[in-house]
Amino acid sequence: MPLNLSHTAPTLIIRKSAFERAGLTRAQFDEALNLTPDEFRVEGELIAVGPLVGEDTATDLIAQLEESGLAYFDDFFELSGNWPEWLRLFAMDARTPGSAS
Repeated sequence: MPLNLSHTAPTLIIRKSAFERAGLTRAQFDEALNLTPDEFRVEGELIAVGPLVGEDTATDLIAQLEESGLAYFDDFFELSGNWPEWLRLFAMDARTPGSAS
């Protein structure tokens, strides 16, 4: 099922395999960001973290992911949340069964 993405703030999309390879945990994210269940979602091979509020939250999280050995674009990326309210965006791993490749 596709992940609905917020238009109000950035969301980081992380490949689940990269997240696991780096030894990251949901608890680490909760401790650092105090996330609600709706701000850390896993669907298929994707993890969506956000919307991330605060001016430096996304930038700081990107730096932490890179320090963990993840590569921007190959392992994760930021969707800005900067689009009009009338547009809804959804994310889905291209290799998820039933999705277009």
